Amino acid sequence: MSKPFRFKEFTIEQDKTAMKVGTDGVLLGAWTSVESNPFAILDIGAGTGLIALQLAQRCHAEVIDAIEIDDDAYEQAVDNFENSPWSDRLFCYHAGLDEFVAEIEDKYDLIVSNPPFYTENYKTENTQRDTARFTDALPFEELLAGVAHLLEPTGTFHTIIPYKEYDHFVNLAKANNLFPYKTCHVKGNSKADFKRSLISFSFKKTANRIEELVIETSRHQYTEAYISLTKAFYLKL
Repeated sequence: MSKPFRFKEFTIEQDKTAMKVGTDGVLLGAWTSVESNPFAILDIGAGTGLIALQLAQRCHAEVIDAIEIDDDAYEQAVDNFENSPWSDRLFCYHAGLDEFVAEIEDKYDLIVSNPPFYTENYKTENTQRDTARFTDALPFEELLAGVAHLLEPTGTFHTIIPYKEYDHFVNLAKANNLFPYKTCHVKGNSKADFKRSLISFSFKKTANRIEELVIETSRHQYTEAYISLTKAFYLKL
């Protein structure tokens, strides 16, 4: 059974679901800009509710909605929301993105998603099958079309994806009139290849500010940049 993951201001119970707390989610929840003082936030594919809870800690948004299709993850997110200091602002819908888009009239000022994707470890020798499985995990097209539909005209969308999918994802976003304005490529240590890309999009075409983040200098020795980004959350930092 998985132990609860304790953060400074909330706890994530994760015993019911395969979606455990991971670096990707914490990074996205910490890196997403809330400078626009969003009133309404949506987290697509909430998992345990981690990112929605991080955003509740970081800003005063009055509406923080999340959607989760997986039964166990949905139940876990609801429990984690209810047991948090911000339970009055957090709500989780048990739905897929397609049904949510079809039923919800509201628009959101800020949308965030850590989409489920197959990690490199799943790769087999069969490229065609890998491609199919990768696309099954979460069709990026569906995610971006849903975001474009649910986002306020002045809103922003923030996500984390595999670095190798970056160009493909940005091109799909452009087809939905979503343009990157801030990007952070992430690597585990200075000698490693880039593994993830954090990206912020809006409907406005502006210059894309690109930065880089290195997580560790050596095993469990975190860089200043990583510490300053995540120290509001991790107990040990």
